[in-house]
Amino acid sequence: MKWEGWIVVVALIAGALLRLLSLDLRPMHTDEAVHAVKFGELLEHGTYHYDKKEYHGPTLNYLTLIPAWLSSKNNLTEVTETTLRIVPALCGFSVILLLFLIKGLGRQATAWAALLTACSPMTVFYSRYYIQEMLLVCFTFGFIVSIYRLLLSGKSIWAALAGVQAGLMYATKETWLISAGCMGLSLLVVILLHRQKGERQYSLSLKNLGVVILAASLTAILFFSSFTTNWNGVVDSLLAYQTYFQRAGESGRHDHPWYYFLKLLTWSRGSEGPVWTEIAILVFGLVGIWSALKDKTETDRSARDFKLFVGLYGLFMFIVSSAIPYKTPWLIVGAWQAFIVMAACAVVAFLEWFREQQWRHVGFAIVLLIIGHLAWQASLSNFKYCDDPGNPYVYAHPTKDVQHVAAMVENAARHSEQGSSMPVQVVYPGDDYWPLPWYLRSLKHVGWWGNVEKDFSPTRVILASPEVENTLLTKLYEEQSPGHRILYVPLFANPVILRPGKEIRGYITFDLWEKIQKDPSK
Repeated sequence: MKWEGWIVVVALIAGALLRLLSLDLRPMHTDEAVHAVKFGELLEHGTYHYDKKEYHGPTLNYLTLIPAWLSSKNNLTEVTETTLRIVPALCGFSVILLLFLIKGLGRQATAWAALLTACSPMTVFYSRYYIQEMLLVCFTFGFIVSIYRLLLSGKSIWAALAGVQAGLMYATKETWLISAGCMGLSLLVVILLHRQKGERQYSLSLKNLGVVILAASLTAILFFSSFTTNWNGVVDSLLAYQTYFQRAGESGRHDHPWYYFLKLLTWSRGSEGPVWTEIAILVFGLVGIWSALKDKTETDRSARDFKLFVGLYGLFMFIVSSAIPYKTPWLIVGAWQAFIVMAACAVVAFLEWFREQQWRHVGFAIVLLIIGHLAWQASLSNFKYCDDPGNPYVYAHPTKDVQHVAAMVENAARHSEQGSSMPVQVVYPGDDYWPLPWYLRSLKHVGWWGNVEKDFSPTRVILASPEVENTLLTKLYEEQSPGHRILYVPLFANPVILRPGKEIRGYITFDLWEKIQKDPSK
């Protein structure tokens, strides 16, 4: 086996291990918990209705049915973090596999692209997140590869695959429109360069164009109509863009400066842990894009055009994503995958230069050291600092305290006469109690409140924001008639933080607290 083959083997092993091991280690992010509860409706009741204002598209929910059914999970209480996260994890791994369908990169660049994709800390981290982002990256890259193969071969099978991928993009997340716009702009630049050089343009037959459009339309309609059970979802999928265009232009807590992604990927350091950086991919990627623009030595015109297209796509995506005020770190993953491909092309040129200087082993050592450093960061970010605010990929993330909250409440339920049917109330302004609905899913009667209302009837266990503590205490003691007042004690011995800046306090009736103290092993 040639050395490129060994690089591919290492890439596949590293890509699988980093994405699939210990998927339940990190606490569920708020967004993950929201999607999980949404999925629970589909799993338990067989119904899904697309919401044009929240939750994004249906592909994440429907694809999660596969691991749930394969593991014989029939309700949300049986579903685990691994059941959910295996979907984006496999999509992240599929991106590595898609690289081998390109054929325009060459064996060496494909091997390095696979290894860089496998070990990129950002790519790995969000492959383990139960959100739509990695699905969108996978389907987008699948569309690009399918269109490339269609233009080379003219075979309708690639037209059908391209259409399906396009439909899945549309049915995954509304930001597919940004990807489509950047692809269109990149294609325009490639066409203009062809005209400038007097080269023949690529052509797409009307038949294959029709196959692409038909396959895309059918795929999107099937998902948004909840497989023909909710035709309003198809219309809502179009109306949704009014909401998301408005949200992109509004100011809010997710607004960040234009250099946010640049800083995120080049230099981040918390109070503990290493310096987090993927600057090597950025630098090599930019070199690869520049080389694709200036390359006059590539004899394979289609390979040259593919590299140029992907490079421009990544650059345009990075620029557009940086220009939009609304930013979360995972929104740059699509652009980053394109940079990884172009970085691999630059690595090949880098090694070739060292070979010409008779320093081949030095070049290899440098590249392997860089990739080893990326893999080390990926391992730390997912297995040691997976919920540490110092990890730049951890964004407004819940701490392990949420697991402690769930354990304490479930323990109280076990000691009560009702068991899992014990009523619990959670009071947090702005419905900011997430991801608790996921962690308290085994309890059958949990009430979710934004404030202490007039009809609030205290239960034996109450979780509440410090903001409503005074109102809650008034309700518990001052508004209760003498003889009906129940003594409450703190449920937690120490402060408990749901997410950065979001404390939650627990209250439990004294009689139930006494039961727990008398039989703590129950």
